[in-house]
Amino acid sequence: MKSNHSITINWTQLCHDTWNVHIAATPQGLCFIGSQDQPLTELERWAQSKFPGCELVQNDEAMKPYAYELVEYFQGKRDRFEVAMDYKGTAFQMVVWNALCQIPYGQTFTYSDIANQIGKPAAVRAVGAAIGANPLLITVPCHRVIGKSGALTGYRGGLAMKTRLLELEGERARMREKINYA
Repeated sequence: MKSNHSITINWTQLCHDTWNVHIAATPQGLCFIGSQDQPLTELERWAQSKFPGCELVQNDEAMKPYAYELVEYFQGKRDRFEVAMDYKGTAFQMVVWNALCQIPYGQTFTYSDIANQIGKPAAVRAVGAAIGANPLLITVPCHRVIGKSGALTGYRGGLAMKTRLLELEGERARMREKINYA
């Protein structure tokens, strides 16, 4: 079994239109997406906490397949991701993150909805903590989770990014709906 010391995590900075995110991948798949408001040090700290001793290497070429799907998403041409993803967390986090992946494009759920969906209706705070630990912004769509009152709540990428993502998806979903009814 390989030790973490031999793991190379490739990364790139993806700039498309007004979007600017850091993305990173292990040999198994996309492992991290950081927001435009947070510096590269966020990725460095995360990588060392999850893969102690790993080597972070800027490799724009290796990151092209991941960047391509994100660009398509930003352009409104993609509503789900097909690239391999390598996200690891506690058993509870994995259940929550998998539930996030079931939220339809252009829709929002509340933290309570997610807690109920995973069969832990009293675990709303724990659900919130698991969502906050999601390393894959956008592709594991934690931006689709809102407060019970409908208010936008915390987001690792910042509320401005969450708002932009929800607006992007809402606009594209409405356009598709019009096309389907035409």
